[in-house]
Amino acid sequence: MLEIKNIYKTFNPGTINEKLALDGLSLTLKEGDFVTVIGGNGAGKSTMLNAVAGTWLVDEGQILIDGIDVTKLPEHKRAAYLGRVFQDPMTGTAATMEIEENLALAKRRGKFRSLRAGITRKEREEYRELLKILDLGLEDRLTSKVGLLSGGQRQALTLLMATLKKPKLLLLDEHTAALDPKTAAKVLNITDRIVNRDHLTTLMITHNMHDAIVHGNRLIMMMEGKIILDIEGEEKKKLTVRNLLDQFEKASGQEFSNDAALLS
Repeated sequence: MLEIKNIYKTFNPGTINEKLALDGLSLTLKEGDFVTVIGGNGAGKSTMLNAVAGTWLVDEGQILIDGIDVTKLPEHKRAAYLGRVFQDPMTGTAATMEIEENLALAKRRGKFRSLRAGITRKEREEYRELLKILDLGLEDRLTSKVGLLSGGQRQALTLLMATLKKPKLLLLDEHTAALDPKTAAKVLNITDRIVNRDHLTTLMITHNMHDAIVHGNRLIMMMEGKIILDIEGEEKKKLTVRNLLDQFEKASGQEFSNDAALLS
């Protein structure tokens, strides 16, 4: 469902601030894979996600989604294949619009989008049923402005909107990092339910080692723009944070030094 083939990305080339962010990175996701991505600051996690999303184009290499070469497609043209949830809960929704209006826009993704014709009774019932999976009481607040919701409620709604059209690939960019631990756990639980229900191929960046181990069927660890660990199946099920740190040190020849990940 996703093939990343030997991609390179350098920022500010030829200047004193030159930074090689992706260094011949390759990764393949099978349909239905739920891959968690962890690594220290500057490891290339977000750069990889942004390269897949088309936020910026890679210098070399290829990116294919479901066999379609999207390497040179701009971000808005890749959106037809992708669902994405950002770190900031305020990013994925329109604050001044109602909950049902936000869902209507998500449902019309890839089509001419207008609310002029209004939201039908059938659509409203569909949105009410969809919101029930969140278990946040939002199904009874369809006409509430999204700006009135808490950060956790907005992030859960964003997740619902990103998956409404069952994208070929779901990108989760530290989507619980800005939430308190209790709310983050709830959003991750909702994530698991939606991903499993719809068999969505998912790439989730996290700074939380425990979350990276507990969620998904595969874990990759990045360092200096490369993948240095790729763990799946039974091996991943048996992982502990201590064991993961040991494997990192063995693969990289140094200690893991990301305080946020170590303290989470």
